[in-house]
Amino acid sequence: PRHQRKPLPKTKFCIVRLIFLSQHSFRTSLRPNKTHRLQDCFCGGTDESMATSDVTATEVSAAAAAATDAPAEKPQPHQLERKWTFWFDNQSKPKQGAAWGSSLRQAYTFDTVEEFWCLYDQIFRPSKVTVNADFHLFRAGVEPKWEDPECANGGKWSVACGRKPLLDTMWLETLMALIGEQFDESEEICGVVASVRQRQDKLALWTKTAANESVQMGIGRKWKDIIDTTDKITYSFHDDSRKERSVKGRYSV
Repeated sequence: PRHQRKPLPKTKFCIVRLIFLSQHSFRTSLRPNKTHRLQDCFCGGTDESMATSDVTATEVSAAAAAATDAPAEKPQPHQLERKWTFWFDNQSKPKQGAAWGSSLRQAYTFDTVEEFWCLYDQIFRPSKVTVNADFHLFRAGVEPKWEDPECANGGKWSVACGRKPLLDTMWLETLMALIGEQFDESEEICGVVASVRQRQDKLALWTKTAANESVQMGIGRKWKDIIDTTDKITYSFHDDSRKERSVKGRYSV
């Protein structure tokens, strides 16, 4: 009898589907001057470019708009289940006396596969940014702050990444799993943060209800499989982080 192929696991199917769409849907390149200005804003440009939020927003909008402004023969965009927002936080040159979060910028909200790939290709890869900068992808309407109502009672799963290529890979795998709604507890997911640091990069998956251990353990196991790591990952409460600088994990997988 002919050998039957096993169906792809749900997460792997999502990844294959998104990669397929990225290769076969409309992909675009910005004009050189636009691309350079856009990358300068996020990848170590001048203080002025980093300080001018309207320029940043305009250029990011140009990248995403290119994914939707296309010739008549372009197929219809592939809609996602919900809207997602990229954020950027450049802490490489903090201003004296600046409050925490003052450098956090909302970059762009998208809801199609095409917009996602255009933004990711042009800007949102951790290996492209300066040290002490963070990239965030959060559900639209949720700010990547402890004070946000969706995050206030939550926490985060964290994993350390010793090499930039590894961080890029884990980041992309997580992004595709999030926008592809691959977590059974998808309403519990707030977003993901990639932190680029001098000694060791980190990736953190933020969730909504830290005290619900069974739900968090399910998310942790799923995420560990998605990023394909054998290292232990730990979960910490935001409440603990508010009180202490060095926080021990409450859960681990």
